Amino acid sequence: MDGKKLEYKGWVALKEIERLTEKADEVQETILKAILMQNGETEYLSKYMKGSKDVDEFKFHVPVITYKDVCPYIQRIATGEDSSLVTGHPVTEMLCSSGTSAGEPKLMPSIAEDLDRRTFVYNLIMPIMNQYIFGLDEGKAMFLYFIKAEMSTPCGLPARTVLTSYYKSKHFKCRTRDAFNDFTSPDQAILCKDSNQSMYCQLLSGLVHRHQVLRLGAVFASAFLRAISFLERNWGRLCNDIRSGDLDPTITDPECRSCMSMLLTSPNPSLADEIEDICSNTSWKGILCHLWPRAKYIEAVVTGSMAQYIPSLEYYSEGKLPLVCTMYASSECYFGVNLKPLCDPADVAFTLLPNMCYFEFIHLGENGTWLVNKDEEGEVPNDKLVNLVNVRLGSYYELVVTTFAGLYRYRIGDVLRVTGFHNKAPQFQFICRRNVVLSIDNDKTNEEDLHKSITAAKKLLEPYDALLVEYTSYADTSSVPGHYVLYWEILHDASFPDSSAQLDVKLLQECCISVEEELDYVYRRCRAHDKSVGPLEIRVVESGTFEALMDFFIGQGASINQYKTPRSIKSNAALKLLNSHVKASAFSPRDPAWIP
Repeated sequence: MDGKKLEYKGWVALKEIERLTEKADEVQETILKAILMQNGETEYLSKYMKGSKDVDEFKFHVPVITYKDVCPYIQRIATGEDSSLVTGHPVTEMLCSSGTSAGEPKLMPSIAEDLDRRTFVYNLIMPIMNQYIFGLDEGKAMFLYFIKAEMSTPCGLPARTVLTSYYKSKHFKCRTRDAFNDFTSPDQAILCKDSNQSMYCQLLSGLVHRHQVLRLGAVFASAFLRAISFLERNWGRLCNDIRSGDLDPTITDPECRSCMSMLLTSPNPSLADEIEDICSNTSWKGILCHLWPRAKYIEAVVTGSMAQYIPSLEYYSEGKLPLVCTMYASSECYFGVNLKPLCDPADVAFTLLPNMCYFEFIHLGENGTWLVNKDEEGEVPNDKLVNLVNVRLGSYYELVVTTFAGLYRYRIGDVLRVTGFHNKAPQFQFICRRNVVLSIDNDKTNEEDLHKSITAAKKLLEPYDALLVEYTSYADTSSVPGHYVLYWEILHDASFPDSSAQLDVKLLQECCISVEEELDYVYRRCRAHDKSVGPLEIRVVESGTFEALMDFFIGQGASINQYKTPRSIKSNAALKLLNSHVKASAFSPRDPAWIP
């Protein structure tokens, strides 16, 4: 596609964003009417609406639900009953959630048209980016994408992650080849089921094209950092391949070998020497800028729990590459885009696109505080839901969606805060997942509070040239009173002469109490007054422990693309793995401050 056609295509996409957001209320009403027209005869809606397709009847009669409410219908479809249980169009596949935030993976029904909606969102990203960074059509993108081997339901429907579904679809494989879709990774490498072979070939491709790469990234920040770790362990082998012009014999996937043979057409010792000189440095600070000197930004999800990885990404890029978070999506539905992609990661806000689904919101609080409903599964009165265009600036909400594929007033579980509006469409900051908490007694620690407290405490490591690269937690109730356990993996910068020094117990104790001082009022009351929660403990684990944890969860069914380190651990096997790698530990030396 030539430059003028690309420019026109981008203009059309931006105009469509304006059209949708200027008439957000009308678009939402049209979407809900279309869903009811398509799905009004389904068993699920008929149960509540008795055949009516009226919008007001829907809002009055159809309840707000969680997965446990719709799961029986989904399971019936998975075992062979008709799609008309929940949707008027055939269910073509079941999409698996990552399964790492809330236990067992959930199955979400998906229809063919859902791929069109996802592709619509993907097609908005480059027109938005081109408003802020010029010349992105003059090179390649090194985006590291992965699939997971799919399963089948008892009736033969594919059951796979939303990203696997997209990468294996014609929408991706038959996409228009233009300058903005020029990836270093061959499709065959992306579609390789062996994640290690896929990673190897994608990194090799990125290194071969290192002087053409303008964009770096992966879906999640954690996946991109995993790639850097993989590169640290395997750069020697990759250099040997480039130097010899032959692919490492451990890469056995036929499609990978075929596509890489077209890349490694001849030996290139000078390129191998360049890469070897860079990778052999003692410190890898700024390695991304050295290996890919023309790169202009890193694209990955860095919101919510992924914010933990920002310091590591900044370390490997020396803070020279903007961290870009482009879109907000889930297995249930794609929601919106970031219209200011170069903003600080802490300020990322997503404009919800009113044509994706029908949006409603449960009001949680406002003015800097949000109220946690202690019973996440509790009933929400229908008249308490707020429409998309009626949310209030500064308020906190839980997202509720109604989709074409058969989810009705379904609680996504995400807590969002309204930060502004683009025309009539609200812009939301992602705060956290509601169901990721630590609890011993009356205390309820959510993901955001945990992250904020650890962010404050890890600053104590900086004078020691140490960096907290990963963490998780566990509510240990094996003793009375129970207590919070934090597992920390700490990186020392090898370029500093004192980097090998062990962190002493006193420093870890100070980190413990720093975390506790930042936790909420109820937690500190339980610790200092009620004595129903014991002193917080930090266990420092060996380098590479969290990669082993990721491998464990992938082995249990998680997707490498969608994997996020769980911020609280409930699996006994995962705890056993973490505890087997502990090299130091400490408890809070005193109670946190608490004033009645």
